[in-house]
Amino acid sequence: MSIDERQPPAGDDLDIDLRRVWVGVAAETMADRSGAVERLLGGLLRSPGLARAIVTAPSLVASWIIASAIVLGVGVVATAGSQEPWFALGAPVLAGIGVAYAYGPGIDAAFELSQTMAISDRSVLLGRVLAVFGLNALTGIVASLVTASAVGLTLGWLLPMTTVAAIALAASTMSRSANVGVGAALASWTIIVLATAYDAGSWVGAVRPDAASSIAVFYLITTGVCSGLALVATSGRWSYRTGGERWQ
Repeated sequence: MSIDERQPPAGDDLDIDLRRVWVGVAAETMADRSGAVERLLGGLLRSPGLARAIVTAPSLVASWIIASAIVLGVGVVATAGSQEPWFALGAPVLAGIGVAYAYGPGIDAAFELSQTMAISDRSVLLGRVLAVFGLNALTGIVASLVTASAVGLTLGWLLPMTTVAAIALAASTMSRSANVGVGAALASWTIIVLATAYDAGSWVGAVRPDAASSIAVFYLITTGVCSGLALVATSGRWSYRTGGERWQ
């Protein structure tokens, strides 16, 4: 038998409807796999693209949310047993890390794809940051309600959370690195906790209402400055040129 006789028949001789196969492939590829949360966001924001960008943020995936809830859950248990708001000590840094990882380059697997969307980078980042911060604030409030009988309902952690999140956002956008933002969040919150612990004589002094109110001006100024830096970094005036490693 010759080589030509062993070759498979040409496409015209196959009993396959290639058009029908292609239609099936296209339907599978273009199928809408959006979940209930994404559909709800799409309706509220009137932008399915922005809703998809928000729900695909690395710090909004199910595994991340579950891990954050576990950390706060451990803090709630420790709070109930010691009468100290340990859960509130972890809430600001969790929000800061989550906000840092809301920034795409090097972290978000779909970052390059998101750059082809009609939505601006700033809109995507702002939507993700608000979603991450809102989710962390909500879980913190729930934790406060659960432990209210032990330590009383306090929002002393909410202002520090806002500041740490703003620091993380500014650092990640200015450096174009989410990991730098995480480091900034951890370092800033560690410094605040150590400084307030020395004066208050307690590791959880940073999240007590009296401590938060005493340095509220610092929190507000820092939040405002860092938010401004993040807006400047995402304004398009600064563009990172790959390979040249310089800012324009």
